Amino acid sequence: QVQLVESGGGLVQTGGSLRLSCAASGTRFSDYSVAWFRQAPGKGREFVAMMNWNDDVARYAESAKGRFTNTRNNAENTASLRISSLRPEHTAVYSCAASSPVRSDLPQAWHSWGQGAQVTVSS
Repeated sequence: QVQLVESGGGLVQTGGSLRLSCAASGTRFSDYSVAWFRQAPGKGREFVAMMNWNDDVARYAESAKGRFTNTRNNAENTASLRISSLRPEHTAVYSCAASSPVRSDLPQAWHSWGQGAQVTVSS
């Protein structure tokens, strides 16, 4: 079981950028795939991005392509999500997730979750 803690959320103006970080502990981070999801009020978790466990290959939701950059640093047990050109519709709680190597966009496939970081984009 891996424990995850997000940081870097906050209030950002439209057009601004922000970087979220996810710190992992409890096990070897390189054994896990890492994903980012977001949840807006009244909605379920939505897939944002995922990175493989064994390389730097990333995949993104269509809504995130060209706007989000997903990276990880196994030596430091961290993952980061860079978001640019933020818009009010990006307001949500962003959570990192980890699981034994998977390539699923479905929240139920991911076993460990951080507490979430609030991102609020003002107009």
